[in-house]
Amino acid sequence: MLTKTGESYMKRLSVLVTLLLTFSAMAVSGESYARDKFTDLTDLTGPYLGQEPPGSTPIAFAPGIVSTDGWEYGGAFTRDMNEFYYIRMNAETEKQEFVVFRHEKNRWNLSVVSPRVGQPFFAPDGKTMHLGRRYMERTEAGWSAIKSLGSPFEDIRIMRLTVSAKGTFVFDEVGSADGDSIIRYSRLVDGKREEPKPFGAEINTGTFNAHPFIAADESYIIWDGRRDSGFGHSDIYISYRQPDGSWGDAINMGDKINTQAPELAASVTPDGKYLFFHRNVGVDGQSNLDMHWVDAQIIEDLRPE
Repeated sequence: MLTKTGESYMKRLSVLVTLLLTFSAMAVSGESYARDKFTDLTDLTGPYLGQEPPGSTPIAFAPGIVSTDGWEYGGAFTRDMNEFYYIRMNAETEKQEFVVFRHEKNRWNLSVVSPRVGQPFFAPDGKTMHLGRRYMERTEAGWSAIKSLGSPFEDIRIMRLTVSAKGTFVFDEVGSADGDSIIRYSRLVDGKREEPKPFGAEINTGTFNAHPFIAADESYIIWDGRRDSGFGHSDIYISYRQPDGSWGDAINMGDKINTQAPELAASVTPDGKYLFFHRNVGVDGQSNLDMHWVDAQIIEDLRPE
Protein backbone atom coordinates (compact mmCIF):
# COMPACT_ATOMS: atom_id res chain seq x y z
CA MET A 1 0.00 0.00 0.00
CA LEU A 2 1.29 3.46 -0.96
CA THR A 3 1.61 6.15 1.67
CA LYS A 4 0.16 9.61 1.06
CA THR A 5 3.63 10.76 0.14
CA GLY A 6 3.95 7.90 -2.33
CA GLU A 7 0.52 8.62 -3.81
CA SER A 8 1.44 12.27 -4.27
CA TYR A 9 4.66 11.31 -5.99
CA MET A 10 2.86 8.93 -8.35
CA LYS A 11 0.31 11.60 -9.26
CA ARG A 12 3.08 14.08 -10.06
CA LEU A 13 4.88 11.44 -12.11
CA SER A 14 1.70 10.67 -14.04
CA VAL A 15 1.20 14.34 -14.87
CA LEU A 16 4.81 14.61 -16.01
CA VAL A 17 4.51 11.58 -18.28
CA THR A 18 1.31 12.99 -19.79
CA LEU A 19 3.01 16.30 -20.53
CA LEU A 20 6.00 14.58 -22.10
CA LEU A 21 3.74 12.49 -24.33
CA THR A 22 1.82 15.61 -25.36
CA PHE A 23 4.96 17.52 -26.29
CA SER A 24 6.29 14.48 -28.18
CA ALA A 25 3.10 14.28 -30.23
CA MET A 26 3.30 18.00 -31.01
CA ALA A 27 6.88 17.67 -32.14
CA VAL A 28 5.97 14.83 -34.52
CA SER A 29 3.12 16.79 -36.11
CA GLY A 30 4.26 20.27 -37.09
CA GLU A 31 0.75 21.13 -38.33
CA SER A 32 -0.83 20.20 -35.02
CA TYR A 33 1.85 22.10 -33.12
CA ALA A 34 1.29 25.24 -35.16
CA ARG A 35 -2.45 25.06 -34.65
CA ASP A 36 -2.54 24.20 -30.97
CA LYS A 37 0.35 26.08 -29.39
CA PHE A 38 -1.26 29.28 -28.14
CA THR A 39 0.05 31.77 -25.65
CA ASP A 40 -2.77 33.48 -23.78
CA LEU A 41 -1.91 37.16 -23.42
CA THR A 42 -4.92 38.45 -21.53
CA ASP A 43 -3.62 42.01 -21.23
CA LEU A 44 -3.47 42.47 -24.99
CA THR A 45 -6.85 43.87 -26.01
CA GLY A 46 -7.90 46.43 -28.57
CA PRO A 47 -6.30 47.45 -31.90
CA TYR A 48 -2.58 47.09 -32.70
CA LEU A 49 -2.04 44.41 -30.04
CA GLY A 50 -3.39 46.82 -27.43
CA GLN A 51 -0.49 49.22 -27.88
CA GLU A 52 -0.66 53.00 -27.40
CA PRO A 53 -0.18 54.47 -30.90
CA PRO A 54 2.92 56.57 -31.56
CA GLY A 55 3.12 60.19 -32.60
CA SER A 56 5.70 61.80 -34.86
CA THR A 57 8.64 60.14 -33.07
CA PRO A 58 9.19 56.40 -33.73
CA ILE A 59 8.92 54.02 -30.81
CA ALA A 60 9.42 50.27 -30.45
CA PHE A 61 6.31 48.26 -31.30
CA ALA A 62 4.95 46.14 -28.44
CA PRO A 63 8.15 46.22 -26.32
CA GLY A 64 8.77 43.00 -24.43
CA ILE A 65 6.08 41.25 -26.49
CA VAL A 66 7.07 41.64 -30.13
CA SER A 67 10.19 43.81 -29.85
CA THR A 68 12.42 41.97 -27.39
CA ASP A 69 16.12 41.47 -26.70
CA GLY A 70 16.14 39.03 -29.60
CA TRP A 71 15.63 39.26 -33.37
CA GLU A 72 12.21 40.10 -34.86
CA TYR A 73 11.47 40.96 -38.46
CA GLY A 74 8.86 41.30 -41.19
CA GLY A 75 5.82 42.45 -39.23
CA ALA A 76 2.61 42.70 -41.28
CA PHE A 77 -1.06 43.11 -40.40
CA THR A 78 -3.73 41.46 -42.51
CA ARG A 79 -6.13 43.79 -44.32
CA ASP A 80 -8.80 43.45 -41.62
CA MET A 81 -6.15 44.27 -38.96
CA ASN A 82 -7.12 41.15 -37.00
CA GLU A 83 -3.90 39.19 -37.59
CA PHE A 84 -0.27 40.25 -37.20
CA TYR A 85 2.39 38.01 -38.74
CA TYR A 86 6.14 38.28 -38.26
CA ILE A 87 9.36 36.28 -38.04
CA ARG A 88 11.37 35.86 -34.86
CA MET A 89 14.40 33.98 -33.64
CA ASN A 90 13.53 31.22 -31.20
CA ALA A 91 16.05 31.63 -28.38
CA GLU A 92 15.84 27.95 -27.42
CA THR A 93 16.18 26.36 -30.86
CA GLU A 94 18.21 29.25 -32.36
CA LYS A 95 16.08 28.94 -35.48
CA GLN A 96 13.79 31.46 -37.13
CA GLU A 97 10.06 30.81 -36.89
CA PHE A 98 6.93 32.29 -38.45
CA VAL A 99 4.39 33.43 -35.84
CA VAL A 100 1.03 35.20 -35.74
CA PHE A 101 -1.03 37.16 -33.24
CA ARG A 102 -4.76 36.70 -33.85
CA HIS A 103 -7.46 38.95 -32.42
CA GLU A 104 -10.15 36.63 -31.09
CA LYS A 105 -12.87 37.46 -28.55
CA ASN A 106 -11.25 40.84 -27.89
CA ARG A 107 -7.87 39.28 -27.04
CA TRP A 108 -4.69 38.75 -29.00
CA ASN A 109 -3.42 35.17 -28.95
CA LEU A 110 -0.01 34.12 -30.23
CA SER A 111 0.66 30.93 -32.16
CA VAL A 112 3.60 29.49 -34.08
CA VAL A 113 2.73 28.96 -37.74
CA SER A 114 5.84 27.19 -39.05
CA PRO A 115 9.56 27.60 -39.56
CA ARG A 116 10.41 30.74 -41.54
CA VAL A 117 8.84 30.62 -45.01
CA GLY A 118 9.47 34.17 -46.28
CA GLN A 119 8.71 37.77 -45.39
CA PRO A 120 4.92 38.28 -45.39
CA PHE A 121 3.09 40.96 -47.34
CA PHE A 122 -0.68 41.04 -47.89
CA ALA A 123 -2.14 42.07 -51.22
CA PRO A 124 -4.56 45.03 -51.05
CA ASP A 125 -7.56 42.76 -51.66
CA GLY A 126 -6.59 40.66 -48.62
CA LYS A 127 -6.76 37.41 -50.57
CA THR A 128 -3.05 36.70 -51.00
CA MET A 129 -0.14 36.49 -48.58
CA HIS A 130 3.04 37.05 -50.57
CA LEU A 131 6.21 35.40 -49.28
CA GLY A 132 8.87 36.58 -51.71
CA ARG A 133 8.76 34.34 -54.78
CA ARG A 134 6.05 32.25 -53.15
CA TYR A 135 2.56 32.96 -51.86
CA MET A 136 -0.52 31.58 -50.13
CA GLU A 137 -4.20 32.26 -50.86
CA ARG A 138 -6.92 32.92 -48.32
CA THR A 139 -9.37 30.02 -47.93
CA GLU A 140 -12.38 29.38 -45.72
CA ALA A 141 -10.13 27.35 -43.43
CA GLY A 142 -7.30 29.90 -43.30
CA TRP A 143 -4.50 29.84 -45.88
CA SER A 144 -3.72 27.49 -48.73
CA ALA A 145 -0.54 25.53 -49.16
CA ILE A 146 2.47 27.55 -50.30
CA LYS A 147 2.58 28.09 -54.06
CA SER A 148 5.26 29.34 -56.44
CA LEU A 149 4.88 32.49 -58.53
CA GLY A 150 6.45 30.55 -61.37
CA SER A 151 8.88 31.77 -63.99
CA PRO A 152 10.66 34.15 -64.03
CA PHE A 153 10.13 34.98 -60.34
CA GLU A 154 11.05 31.57 -59.05
CA ASP A 155 14.50 32.06 -60.55
CA ILE A 156 15.10 35.34 -58.66
CA ARG A 157 16.24 35.24 -55.05
CA ILE A 158 13.51 37.59 -53.84
CA MET A 159 13.59 38.70 -50.23
CA ARG A 160 10.49 40.91 -50.22
CA LEU A 161 7.74 41.30 -52.80
CA THR A 162 4.92 43.83 -52.45
CA VAL A 163 2.00 44.49 -54.76
CA SER A 164 -0.27 47.44 -55.58
CA ALA A 165 -4.03 47.44 -56.06
CA LYS A 166 -3.38 47.38 -59.82
CA GLY A 167 -1.39 44.17 -59.44
CA THR A 168 2.07 45.69 -59.96
CA PHE A 169 4.79 43.65 -58.26
CA VAL A 170 7.70 45.57 -56.70
CA PHE A 171 10.47 43.38 -55.36
CA ASP A 172 14.16 43.04 -54.55
CA GLU A 173 16.71 40.25 -54.77
CA VAL A 174 19.64 38.91 -52.80
CA GLY A 175 22.72 40.54 -54.28
CA SER A 176 26.39 39.89 -53.77
CA ALA A 177 28.48 40.99 -50.80
CA ASP A 178 29.27 44.14 -52.79
CA GLY A 179 25.67 45.29 -52.44
CA ASP A 180 24.81 45.18 -56.13
CA SER A 181 21.16 44.24 -55.56
CA ILE A 182 18.49 46.21 -57.41
CA ILE A 183 14.74 46.72 -57.14
CA ARG A 184 12.45 45.67 -59.99
CA TYR A 185 8.80 45.92 -60.94
CA SER A 186 6.40 43.85 -63.01
CA ARG A 187 3.06 45.27 -64.12
CA LEU A 188 -0.15 43.39 -64.80
CA VAL A 189 -1.36 44.55 -68.23
CA ASP A 190 -4.60 43.19 -69.70
CA GLY A 191 -4.40 40.28 -67.30
CA LYS A 192 -0.87 39.34 -68.34
CA ARG A 193 2.24 39.65 -66.22
CA GLU A 194 5.08 41.68 -67.77
CA GLU A 195 8.71 40.63 -67.58
CA PRO A 196 10.42 42.25 -64.58
CA LYS A 197 12.18 45.55 -65.26
CA PRO A 198 14.63 47.48 -63.04
CA PHE A 199 13.69 50.88 -61.70
CA GLY A 200 15.80 53.83 -62.79
CA ALA A 201 18.56 55.67 -60.98
CA GLU A 202 16.06 57.49 -58.77
CA ILE A 203 15.72 54.25 -56.82
CA ASN A 204 18.60 52.01 -57.92
CA THR A 205 21.46 54.26 -56.84
CA GLY A 206 23.98 53.38 -54.14
CA THR A 207 24.22 49.85 -52.77
CA PHE A 208 22.13 47.27 -50.95
CA ASN A 209 18.81 48.53 -52.32
CA ALA A 210 16.22 46.18 -50.86
CA HIS A 211 12.92 45.53 -49.06
CA PRO A 212 10.61 47.76 -51.15
CA PHE A 213 7.06 48.75 -50.30
CA ILE A 214 4.72 50.14 -52.97
CA ALA A 215 1.64 52.07 -51.90
CA ALA A 216 -1.65 50.46 -52.88
CA ASP A 217 -2.40 53.39 -55.19
CA GLU A 218 1.19 53.43 -56.51
CA SER A 219 1.69 57.03 -55.34
CA TYR A 220 5.01 56.26 -53.64
CA ILE A 221 7.64 53.59 -53.07
CA ILE A 222 9.64 53.11 -49.86
CA TRP A 223 12.82 51.04 -49.67
CA ASP A 224 16.19 50.91 -47.90
CA GLY A 225 19.73 51.19 -49.18
CA ARG A 226 23.13 52.75 -48.61
CA ARG A 227 24.15 56.08 -50.12
CA ASP A 228 27.08 58.41 -49.41
CA SER A 229 24.61 61.03 -48.22
CA GLY A 230 23.01 58.70 -45.66
CA PHE A 231 23.36 58.46 -41.90
CA GLY A 232 26.01 55.75 -41.86
CA HIS A 233 24.37 52.41 -42.70
CA SER A 234 21.23 51.32 -44.55
CA ASP A 235 18.66 54.13 -44.50
CA ILE A 236 15.03 54.22 -45.50
CA TYR A 237 14.14 56.27 -48.60
CA ILE A 238 10.95 57.29 -50.36
CA SER A 239 10.17 58.26 -53.96
CA TYR A 240 6.89 59.84 -55.05
CA ARG A 241 5.11 59.27 -58.34
CA GLN A 242 5.26 62.36 -60.54
CA PRO A 243 2.33 63.75 -62.60
CA ASP A 244 3.88 62.32 -65.77
CA GLY A 245 4.09 58.84 -64.23
CA SER A 246 7.83 58.90 -63.58
CA TRP A 247 9.43 58.53 -60.16
CA GLY A 248 10.89 61.48 -58.25
CA ASP A 249 14.37 61.59 -56.76
CA ALA A 250 14.91 59.50 -53.65
CA ILE A 251 14.28 61.36 -50.39
CA ASN A 252 15.98 60.19 -47.20
CA MET A 253 13.23 59.86 -44.59
CA GLY A 254 15.28 61.87 -42.10
CA ASP A 255 16.89 61.59 -38.71
CA LYS A 256 13.71 60.55 -36.91
CA ILE A 257 13.63 57.37 -38.96
CA ASN A 258 17.30 56.85 -39.83
CA THR A 259 20.30 56.62 -37.54
CA GLN A 260 23.86 55.32 -37.74
CA ALA A 261 22.39 51.84 -37.15
CA PRO A 262 20.71 49.81 -39.92
CA GLU A 263 17.10 50.73 -40.67
CA LEU A 264 15.23 48.57 -43.14
CA ALA A 265 12.03 46.94 -44.40
CA ALA A 266 9.49 49.73 -43.96
CA SER A 267 5.78 49.40 -44.74
CA VAL A 268 2.50 51.14 -44.02
CA THR A 269 -0.32 49.49 -42.11
CA PRO A 270 -3.35 48.57 -44.25
CA ASP A 271 -5.41 51.32 -42.61
CA GLY A 272 -2.79 53.85 -43.74
CA LYS A 273 -2.19 55.21 -40.24
CA TYR A 274 1.30 54.02 -39.29
CA LEU A 275 4.70 53.43 -40.83
CA PHE A 276 6.40 50.30 -39.56
CA PHE A 277 10.13 49.69 -39.98
CA HIS A 278 12.98 47.74 -38.44
CA ARG A 279 16.06 49.01 -36.63
CA ASN A 280 19.05 47.15 -35.26
CA VAL A 281 19.39 48.14 -31.61
CA GLY A 282 22.12 45.58 -30.90
CA VAL A 283 25.84 46.15 -30.85
CA ASP A 284 26.77 43.92 -33.75
CA GLY A 285 25.25 42.99 -37.10
CA GLN A 286 21.49 42.56 -36.73
CA SER A 287 21.50 40.52 -33.54
CA ASN A 288 18.76 42.61 -31.94
CA LEU A 289 16.44 43.76 -34.72
CA ASP A 290 13.32 45.48 -33.37
CA MET A 291 10.15 46.74 -35.00
CA HIS A 292 9.36 50.43 -34.70
CA TRP A 293 6.29 52.42 -35.69
CA VAL A 294 5.48 56.08 -36.22
CA ASP A 295 2.56 58.17 -37.45
CA ALA A 296 2.33 57.82 -41.25
CA GLN A 297 1.85 61.58 -41.53
CA ILE A 298 5.61 61.68 -42.11
CA ILE A 299 4.93 60.44 -45.66
CA GLU A 300 2.85 63.52 -46.41
CA ASP A 301 5.28 65.81 -44.61
CA LEU A 302 8.08 64.68 -46.92
CA ARG A 303 6.05 64.95 -50.12
CA PRO A 304 7.41 67.74 -52.33
CA GLU A 305 5.02 70.59 -52.94
